[in-house]
Amino acid sequence: MLWIGLHLPQLSLEAFVPTLGPAEAGRPVALVDGHHCIVQADAAALAHGVRPGIQRATALALLPDLVLGQADAWRDAQALRAVAHAALAFTPSVALEPGPQPTGVRLEVQASLRYFGGLAALLGRLRQTLQPLGHRLQLATAPTALGAALLARWRDDLAQGPHSSGVDALRHLLDEAPVWLLGPGREHWQALQGMGLHTLADLRALPRSGLARRFGAELLQALDRARGDAPEPHRWLALPPRFDSRLELFARADTSAQVLTGAQALLARLVAWAQARHGRIARFTLCMHHERRHRGDDSVPARSTLEIALAEPAADAAHLQQLLAERLARLPLPAPALELSLQCDALVAGTPPNAELFPSRTSERTGLARLVERLQARLGREQVCRLRAIEDHRPERATRAEPADAAAVASAAPPSAPSALPETILRPVWLLPEPQPLAEHAGVPWLDGQPLLLLAGPERIETGWWDDDLVLRDYFIAGLPDGALVWLFCPREPMLHGQGGGWFLQGRFG
Repeated sequence: MLWIGLHLPQLSLEAFVPTLGPAEAGRPVALVDGHHCIVQADAAALAHGVRPGIQRATALALLPDLVLGQADAWRDAQALRAVAHAALAFTPSVALEPGPQPTGVRLEVQASLRYFGGLAALLGRLRQTLQPLGHRLQLATAPTALGAALLARWRDDLAQGPHSSGVDALRHLLDEAPVWLLGPGREHWQALQGMGLHTLADLRALPRSGLARRFGAELLQALDRARGDAPEPHRWLALPPRFDSRLELFARADTSAQVLTGAQALLARLVAWAQARHGRIARFTLCMHHERRHRGDDSVPARSTLEIALAEPAADAAHLQQLLAERLARLPLPAPALELSLQCDALVAGTPPNAELFPSRTSERTGLARLVERLQARLGREQVCRLRAIEDHRPERATRAEPADAAAVASAAPPSAPSALPETILRPVWLLPEPQPLAEHAGVPWLDGQPLLLLAGPERIETGWWDDDLVLRDYFIAGLPDGALVWLFCPREPMLHGQGGGWFLQGRFG
C-alpha cells in the first residue's frame, strides 16, 4: 500500500481569509480563540511580532492595522472537506485525519499510480487540483496512513523517497521524528521533554509497560500504527450527491463585488466536488442571506437567490466566476448579506473535452457559446440577438432578430464538409436600417464624394405584391476606389412610368 498524507498547517487562517471583503484585502490577519489569545497569524503579522499565544490586546498594540477573526472549527471542517473532495478525484480511498480538529487528509493511491503515470505525475496533478482552494500544503508518502500523516506534519520534503515503498525505511525515518508528532505525545509533551524523550526512537527505547502506565496505551498504539506494527482503522469519505456549502462573511456585504469575493471560495469548492464526481456543472444557485436588522419591512426577503444555468456544462472555475460576476453586477441587493451558500444538484456525467493544440470546429463552437453566455449575463438575454433567416426575397424582411440561444450554439453539429459558395450573387450581412439615397452624376452613383464602379449585377427582385409592399429592384455590387464593396439598388417602379429611379445604398460588405 502507498499512502499520501496531506497536511494543511494554515488551515484555520486560510479558511478565514475568503470571508474578508475588499476593504480588508492586503492587511495582516490573525485568529483568536475563546480566551482572546492568538492561535494563528499570517506572515505579515508574524513579521511585526504577533505570535500564537499572546493576548488580543497585545497583538493590536503591536499592529493596530491587524484584522482579527474568531477561530471556527466548523469553518475549518468545511474547508478541509473541500480538500478531501478534490482528493477523491484520484482515489476512492480517502479519509479525514481523526480527532476533534483535523488538519489533514489521507489518500491510499497504490491502485491509481499506473493510471496517472506514476507517483511524481500523480503528486503534480494533485497539487494542481488543490491550488484553486488556496491552501498551503505539506505532502508526504509512506506505506502506512499514520506514517504518511506524521511525515507530512513534520517536514515538507518527504513526498518522494525510499521511505515511500519500504516499511524499514519508514521506520528509520520515524525514529528521527520528534515525539510531539503523535497526538498523545502532544498532550504529554512537557512530561516527555522533562524525561529527556525528544524523538520517537527515545520513546521506543523505554519499557512499553511503563510507558503505558504513565501515559496511556494510546501513545504506544499510535506509534505501532505509524510503524506498520498494528492495523489502522479508516472511515472512508463518501461524496454527497448534492453540493451544499456555506460561508459566513467577516463583514456585511453591501455591494456585488463584496459578495463575489466570498463566492469565489464557494465556487472553488464546487469545482472540486464536480471533478471528484467526474462531471461538469450545468446549473448552480447562490443564496445571499441578509442581515436581520435590515428586514423590518416585510417586502425585504430573508434571502435572495441567483441561479446560473450554463449553456454547456463546464468545470472551469474561471468561467463560472465570470458568469457569476456579470450576473451579480446587474443584481441589486435588497439588504446587506452576512452569509453565502452555494447549491448544485445539476451535474452532467463525463469529463470535459481534451484541449487541442490547434483550434477545431468543436473548440470554436465552445468559445462562441461562452461568449454568448457572458454577453447575456452582462446585458440580459433579450439584448443579445441572432439573425434568423426568413423565406422572403426582400432584404429588409429576409432576416429577423431573436434572442440568441447559447445552448443551441454549443450543441450545434459542425458541418461534415465546407459548403461551396453559391453561384448566385452574394449579399452582405450589414444592412442599413433604411436605404440611403445616393448622388448621381451622368448615370454613375457616388458615395462619400467618390464614384462607384458596378462590379456585378443586376440581381432582379420582384416580389411583395400580395401584401401591398411591392418591391421591383435591380441590385448591384459596387466598389469604391479604396477596394470597399457595397450593395446598392436601382428601383424599377419609376421606370415603369417613364421616370428616373435613382440609386440607393442597401448594405456594406465586411
